[in-house]
Amino acid sequence: MKIESPVFGSAEVSDDKVIEFPAGLPGFEHCKRFVLVHEEGSDTAVFLLQSVDDADVAFSITGPEQLGINYEFALSDEEVATLGLASPAEALVAVIVRKDGEAGSPASTGLRANFMAPLVINVEGRRGLQKVINRLGCDIVLRERA
Repeated sequence: MKIESPVFGSAEVSDDKVIEFPAGLPGFEHCKRFVLVHEEGSDTAVFLLQSVDDADVAFSITGPEQLGINYEFALSDEEVATLGLASPAEALVAVIVRKDGEAGSPASTGLRANFMAPLVINVEGRRGLQKVINRLGCDIVLRERA
């Protein structure tokens, strides 16, 4: 299948690379099919989660371990069933990251990672969801060391 990306342009992607998010993502419920892409020759620590359904929807994602973060959260029985997980080892956890470049922002040289709504993907089954964690918390701000 051919996908369009404002970041990478046109690309050919096989159907078995498509990850289905049955409920979409919060705020983007119309986007249910995504692919993971990255620029050839670039660092693969950060991927682009590109919507197949809407070329204008894409998110930069990375594994929390790439940021030196280990954290755990529980999935409900319904979420496990949605993902089709037989064991925790089948799950890949990723967080959406973005550069924070607002003028005057205290984190203007860093990244923001959304640890309150991680993505959970069944790598084998190609199904995913965004787990919204409903407790007090905030983005973790990462800054370059001076």
